Amino acid sequence: MTAHRSTRRDFFKTSGLTVAALAGAPALISGCSRVDNGGSTGASAETDPLAKFKQAGTIKVGIANEQPYGYRDKDGNLTGEAPEVARVIFKALGVDKLEAQIVDSFGSLIPGLQSGQYDFIAAGMFITPERCAQIAFSNPDYAAANAFLVAKGNPKNITSFEDIAKGDTKVGVLEGAVEKGYAESGGVKGDQIKVFPNQNAAFKGILAGRVDAIALTAVSLRWTLQQQYADEPLEVTESFVPVVDGKEQVGAGGYGFRKNDTALLQAFNAELKKLQDAKGVLPIIEKFGFTQTEVDNAATLTAQQLCAGS
Repeated sequence: MTAHRSTRRDFFKTSGLTVAALAGAPALISGCSRVDNGGSTGASAETDPLAKFKQAGTIKVGIANEQPYGYRDKDGNLTGEAPEVARVIFKALGVDKLEAQIVDSFGSLIPGLQSGQYDFIAAGMFITPERCAQIAFSNPDYAAANAFLVAKGNPKNITSFEDIAKGDTKVGVLEGAVEKGYAESGGVKGDQIKVFPNQNAAFKGILAGRVDAIALTAVSLRWTLQQQYADEPLEVTESFVPVVDGKEQVGAGGYGFRKNDTALLQAFNAELKKLQDAKGVLPIIEKFGFTQTEVDNAATLTAQQLCAGS
C-alpha cells in the first residue's frame, strides 16, 4: 500500500461524492439493557419495525463515545455528527428520541448491534466490504481523509504508513477501526501497532510515549485536539488518502443496521436522500469540524458501491 499526501479538498475533487447537515437536541443515555426482540428485529412480513418505534417514540442507538462522530457531552447528552443527523432523520420518520448506549470500544459496535443491544449504529463508521458482510449500511453522509496525530513539530517526519514501516516508529489505532488494516497493508509490522480501546485512551497513549503517532480521520483528530488537548504538545499532520493495492481507500461513513431490518434501512435512506437534496446535512455537522467537502463527497456514493469496494 502507498499513501499519497493531499489536502482533503484535493482528495474530494478527484474522488467525487455529496451530502448535507442539520442541528439536533439532546437525548437520553441508557444502560446496557438488551433491546426487546419485538422492537428490534422487525423486518419480518408480520411486523413493521418503524411503526413500533413510532409508537414507543424512541429508538436505541449504539455509539463508541468518539468525538466528533458520536459521543456524550459534558452534560451527559447524546451528540456528535452521526447522532445529530440521525435525530433529524428519525424525527422526520415520527420517532422523537434517540436513546444511546455507549460501548467500551469501537470494535464492540457491530457485535452489540448483532446481539440486539441497540437498533442501529450512529458512530461515523466507515462502510467497508468486511463490515458489510456483517451488517447492513445506510448510504454515507460524509467522506473524510486520514491523518496522524504526532508530537509538536513532527520530529519523526511521519506523513504516511510507509514512513512508520521504515523504522522502529509505533502507531496507535482504535480497536475495530480501518486504520489497523491500512497500517498492515503499508508494511507496518505487528509489534509497531498499538491498539487502543477508544479515542481518549489513544490520545493519552501518545502523550505517555507509548506510540509515536495515532492514525484516525483528520476530522476526528483535529476536533479532539482542539476541544480536549489544545494545550498539549501535539499536532495533526496533513491529511492523506491511504492506497491499498493501487486503489484509494475512500473513507465514507454511514449508519449500521441489522441485515434483516430492510424496511427500516430503506426508510432511513429515503429521508437521508431528502436531507442531502435539501442541502441540510452541513448545517447540522459543520459545528463538529466538517466542511462542504466532506459532505459533497459523500452524496455521490452509495452503500452498495462501498460494500462492493468500488
